[in-house]
Amino acid sequence: MTTGSTEATTPERHGVGDAIRGWWAGLPRVAQWLVGAPLIILVALVPVINPPLITTTATNFGVVMATFAMTALIAVGLNVVVGQTGLLDLGYVGFYAVGAYTVALMTSPASPLWNSADHGFFSGPWAWLACVPLAIIVTGITGLILGTPTLRVRGDYLAIVTLGFGEIVRLLAENLTDVTNGATGLQGVLYPELGRSADNPSGVFSAGNNSSTLNFGVWWYWLGIVAVILVLIVIGNLERSRVGRSWVAIREDEDAAEIMGVPTFKYKLWAFVIGAGIGGLSGAVYAGQVGFVDPTGFTVINSMLFLCAVVLGGQGNKLGVIAGAFIVVYLPARVQGIHVGGQELSDYKYLFFGVALVVLMIFRPQGLFPARARLITFGRQVYAAVRRNPKPAPPEAEEVPA
Repeated sequence: MTTGSTEATTPERHGVGDAIRGWWAGLPRVAQWLVGAPLIILVALVPVINPPLITTTATNFGVVMATFAMTALIAVGLNVVVGQTGLLDLGYVGFYAVGAYTVALMTSPASPLWNSADHGFFSGPWAWLACVPLAIIVTGITGLILGTPTLRVRGDYLAIVTLGFGEIVRLLAENLTDVTNGATGLQGVLYPELGRSADNPSGVFSAGNNSSTLNFGVWWYWLGIVAVILVLIVIGNLERSRVGRSWVAIREDEDAAEIMGVPTFKYKLWAFVIGAGIGGLSGAVYAGQVGFVDPTGFTVINSMLFLCAVVLGGQGNKLGVIAGAFIVVYLPARVQGIHVGGQELSDYKYLFFGVALVVLMIFRPQGLFPARARLITFGRQVYAAVRRNPKPAPPEAEEVPA
């Protein structure tokens, strides 16, 4: 007779999202690319297909998707600072503004730096592309200058400092009229002059490209998707490195990370500089797409919307924050033109997002698509090994003689 007994165990329940996540994590890297590439192509073709169920009526759907791609780029950069490192940054719009003004000052014919429509290489067809690395470098240096003295503080103090930085950048852009043209702004910002033809003499990225299928919004959307993919690859590799492990340690408990030998200030500064560079890239995309840069596009409320995308999607989850960016951009455009009580619904977007954040913080504070804790460096290999060799059941207890 057996005196010992094993406890009855019930299988752990997993949702559909967990099942998909587990299946995806179990795939080798090559298989992930083979599965992901068709999905990326399908996502890229959405504004071309223009599905009637999700298309916008009051605004061109291609332009909406281009704005979404740009906002997704911002959300991924902000997620490095807020989601992966745990630093509350309320002034991320400042880096966005620095990147946009870098491109505008170098390429706009109204720039006080040149006071001429012809300013050499920066007035040619490749000027915008040449200014993109410059915008990333300038914003990265700005992040280094800001982060070096301010990352010694934490929590609410850091939030206040970054909030002040965003406002300082906007006020400088508005008051330094000899440099930025002040409130008048900089018009005629250049863009990639590619795909010139008889129908599009200024190129496919020009606002004059109003084709019924492949208008300028679609082309900017594709460019934004390429930029997002490249940034995700870089950030993903950093996550699986010592840098990413340090970010997670700082986010979970900075004091414990410091005690365990993690140079927290160094890696916080890394996150700040990398996030700033991505913000500069998104600002360069904004300047080329809109063709006009002025201080009104870089207000605190825009910074709050960027943060809202990260919180809604799920802090620390790269794909989650992209979904949050889609919600922030798409929903106001979808209800634009719909009037209730004589007022357009899109005018209430800040109210809707505020209510959504309150509800989310009550019922799902981790966001719609929360990040899952996992082994960062060797997680895929360990997961595959466990699936191949599951843990054996505990042996039954032997009978003990009297």
